Formats: sequence, C-alpha cells, structure tokens
Amino acid sequence: MSSSDQEPSAQGNSTRPYLIRALHDWCTDNGFTPYLAVYVDRSVQVPMEYVKNNEIVLNVSFEATSQLQLGNEFIEFKARFGGSAREISVPVDHVIAIYARENGQGMAFPVPTITSDEGEPSATSQTAAHDAEPADEDRSPLRLASAQEASDEDPGPDTPPPAGGGVRPTLRRIK
Repeated sequence: MSSSDQEPSAQGNSTRPYLIRALHDWCTDNGFTPYLAVYVDRSVQVPMEYVKNNEIVLNVSFEATSQLQLGNEFIEFKARFGGSAREISVPVDHVIAIYARENGQGMAFPVPTITSDEGEPSATSQTAAHDAEPADEDRSPLRLASAQEASDEDPGPDTPPPAGGGVRPTLRRIK
C-alpha cells in the first residue's frame, strides 16, 4: 500500500506540498516568477550539469514549464535546458525553498535528512542537517536576512509589525 493510500497520521499529511502550491499560486496571481530551490540527490531527476553544491534552482512558472504537476509527493514537469526539453521530477520533501524571483519573498524549508543504505545519515546529510559548520552564503541561492538587515529595510505601509515585537525575517536571493 502506498503512503498516499494510507490514513493520515495523528499529525496529518505534511504541510509542505500545500504551502508550495499556495506560494506558487500567490506568485502567479501577482505576476511574479516562482522559483524552487531543490536539494539534489539520487531521488531527484534534474539536469545534473546545472547542480551546484547539491542544489539547483528551477523556474516553475507556467511560461517556463509544460505539464506542471504540483503533487503531494512529487513536483513534475517538462522544461527546456540549453534548448533541449528535459523531464523534471522532484520529491516534495527535497524542496528547500519557494520564492518570487522579482522580490525574494517566499518560504524556506528544512533540508531533508537523507540516510545511506546502512541506515546511517550520510556525510552530505550530516553537514546539511546540522549546524556544525557555518554555511557559505555564496553557495546557497537563498538565505534568511538577519534581524539587522531586515530592520534596515522599509517594510512598507501595508506590513503589520510582527507579533512579539521582533523583526520579521525576509527571504533574499544571493547571486
């Protein structure tokens, strides 16, 4: 029996696919280009020549894709890379962020913890899953802005202050 045929657990299904679809709709409705940042391993079907540091950023706008399916288990579509059509398949739990290209607004998710065939976390997942070493900001396409950086920005007149008096984090794209 597949996991989609089983009854939901007491915690329910993962919210990640629902949030991805909602943010994709928000981007599309507002004329923004939705981008997915994806953690790449053997279960991800993407053009490997575009993968850097086990990550790839994909344009998932309706203009850039065909047959886009934002499912609960996989995100699947066809897209052109270097002029040739490629089939893309990404497990939803490998999506580490979805954001608008134009303004960086979106949501980041935890990097998946991948286990090796022996059941032990792999070296890649240990580095990604633990904060033992600070991440090199130039390697990741996304990062949350620090509280100081966020406070330096004008949030605009329509943005309510965050609960608890803190500064609202923002998602920024790093080139």
